[in-house]
Amino acid sequence: MKDPNAPTEGVLGYGPLVVDLALAVLIGWAAWWVVRYLRADAMTRQSIRQAVRVRWGWKRLAPMLKLSATDKTPTALASLANTNGKPIKPRVLIPALRVKHDAYGVIARANCLPGVGLEQFQRAAPHLADAWRCTRVAVTQDKPGQLVIRGVRLDPLKFPTEHHPTGEVPDETARWDLGLDEYAQPVSVNLTQVPGVTVAGLPGFGKTSLVNRLLSDWAPSRAVQFACADGKVSAAYEGDYADWVQRMFAFVGDDLEEANRLFRRLVELRRARSASVRTVLGVKSMWDIGPSDRWPLVVLIVDEAHTYFRDHKGSDPKTKKLAALAAENARLVEDLVKKGRSVGLLVILTTQKSTGDAIPTFIRDVCPVGLSFAQKTAEAAVAALGEEIREWPDANPINLQDPTYVGVASMNHQSQPGFTRIRTPYVPDADAARVANQTAHLTADPYALLESVLGSPAGGLDLIKADAEVA
Repeated sequence: MKDPNAPTEGVLGYGPLVVDLALAVLIGWAAWWVVRYLRADAMTRQSIRQAVRVRWGWKRLAPMLKLSATDKTPTALASLANTNGKPIKPRVLIPALRVKHDAYGVIARANCLPGVGLEQFQRAAPHLADAWRCTRVAVTQDKPGQLVIRGVRLDPLKFPTEHHPTGEVPDETARWDLGLDEYAQPVSVNLTQVPGVTVAGLPGFGKTSLVNRLLSDWAPSRAVQFACADGKVSAAYEGDYADWVQRMFAFVGDDLEEANRLFRRLVELRRARSASVRTVLGVKSMWDIGPSDRWPLVVLIVDEAHTYFRDHKGSDPKTKKLAALAAENARLVEDLVKKGRSVGLLVILTTQKSTGDAIPTFIRDVCPVGLSFAQKTAEAAVAALGEEIREWPDANPINLQDPTYVGVASMNHQSQPGFTRIRTPYVPDADAARVANQTAHLTADPYALLESVLGSPAGGLDLIKADAEVA
């Protein structure tokens, strides 16, 4: 006779197996976390402990900061269970919080509740910073109904970083990766449809290093060609672009006549492109289809721009000649900035103090992207970033003069109001030289490319390469 209890015993027989399986999963999860913790560096370990404290303390902290909602409407299940007719106790709803960590702090994602949204979280940010032991906390909207809360325990601006270029073709031709902001989030600027960029700052605080990263990241693309006027040197081998000159179709030093010839030829290129853009590309603006091998983005770097635009005072013939050249240089660069955008010309001007005598205002004020490293005076900060910088004292570059902030710049970011500070990385010379050597064969004269596409001479573009040969 079959035992009626046999099926029940069979089911119960799986109980120990389920318990063992759950225990194995728990042990495996714990072991994974222990290994991850032990392999992390000291900064990341602190962030792991910080993230645990944030998770465990959230349900208690949220109501204290008024980041909770009270639901007085009973659920259907609660209504059915209420047999004695007493009032049902309202429920306190806490926004769900998911927390991750990195070396600098924590990144939390929270769901909004009725009456508890972006505004309430932003108002509570200083108190969250105190409770989470963070230097600062920022709250932004990720998508409707969801927020990102970034808390940094360590100030990312105080830690120098390095960038090691891969030598691979960039995914987006005109995107300039700048570095990390004050919340350790990556910052980039889209230079599509941008005619000019100004970079200001005291000597030795990171201007050339910033441009060096752009060269390192963009050089592997055939759709970008570079020209440079370096006002710090007479020949390429003397300066910061000694390695890069082989990846440039033109280079000049501090000689105003040579610079004038370069600027004049680039204006000729601009005119030739403007006259042929519809014929060659079938569009009015090159950006409608983007840069290509046959119609590359032409980047003109004017380093220490005041060298080429400074007004020379004097009545002797030599001084008058220099003054005339400086005035014409300003006029030619103005042409490139104001008319070169749609045909793929980008001008990057760097100088120590971007006041009107260094970069004429009719050039500076039409460059939509501006950055400034450390400045000594409020006048210089306003010249670099505009009057609005007075309303953002925390981001004012006059506060970046400490050696700790070498490599830190302020800028008006495209995707958010006001100004932000950015830690720009240093590109080691060996890495820059490696990329320059690997990409030298990609250098092409954009005017010659245009002539080959048109099948007829477009006026010639005999740009100066003597310094490249010397280097």
